[in-house]
Amino acid sequence: MSEMKNQAQDAIEAILAGYEKLGYISDEQIATALFLAQKLEKPLLVEGPPGVGKTELAKATAEYLGLDMIRLQCYEGLDESKALYEWQYGKQLLYTQVLKEKLGDLMQGTTSLDESMARLNNFEDVFFSEQFLQTRPLLQALQNEAGAVLLIDEIDKSDDEFEAFLLEILSDYQISIPELGTVKAKKPPLVFLTSNNTREIGDALKRRCLHLYIPFPDAARENTILQARVPELDAQLRDNIVNFVQAVRQMDLKKPPAVSETIDWARTVVLLNMTVLDAEFIRNTLNVLLKFRSDIETVEGEIGRLMRETQRTPDTPIQ
Repeated sequence: MSEMKNQAQDAIEAILAGYEKLGYISDEQIATALFLAQKLEKPLLVEGPPGVGKTELAKATAEYLGLDMIRLQCYEGLDESKALYEWQYGKQLLYTQVLKEKLGDLMQGTTSLDESMARLNNFEDVFFSEQFLQTRPLLQALQNEAGAVLLIDEIDKSDDEFEAFLLEILSDYQISIPELGTVKAKKPPLVFLTSNNTREIGDALKRRCLHLYIPFPDAARENTILQARVPELDAQLRDNIVNFVQAVRQMDLKKPPAVSETIDWARTVVLLNMTVLDAEFIRNTLNVLLKFRSDIETVEGEIGRLMRETQRTPDTPIQ
């Protein structure tokens, strides 16, 4: 038992190290969730605020495992024709026209209706066959023989009906196509479902998944993320950026800045060759960090206070 525990811990630590090499700073909870999703062959439902790295987790996992990543972006009104497959009606129509032209040759030599019907029954009907099938992300993931990472992104934006449609795939890694029968994955894909919590996900879907919640990172982890993603940034500036963003997130905003926006702001600092975060720079670049005018106005009125509370250098100019 102890040896198995050690093997599991080694695998989790390898996942942590593998993510870090790819620039995705995770933690033991995230690495453990991935380890269990692989071993139990269960989908992973990843919830959390927008911009905390849910989609990036799936991308990093695909790169870490050396698998294709297949992405399905969810939206209201998404149905199986966009998610699973649809028939190529143009090609089917051309096939019908060719069939009409060949029908005389096929029936040549028949002398009765029964004989004609028998010959038609022996004729291969390919009208509803895979050569006329346009595969979409879900079917592509099931048919990928090497396995794949399937990202079902922002599942909370889809309808309840689409959730119900997913249940067979998430339970058995298979789907029933009326014209072709059941398509079962030769190698089950590693499935990530992400949610920004804009609506409650149904119990039936949740029961089929492992659950992972990714919150906004604390200051230490966000500092490490910036160090990995913007390595050219000065260490003191990195601390000041993280402290400022962490303080902004505590304010009553419509949309607090995401980790991706912290990274963009740090890159802006490097691009503009800033050596300090002065008030003028902050005012001019708040649109990088915040996406709503009301949030920008709220933070603009508090820049002086935020700088006094978050900047390491006590004599940073406030303008």
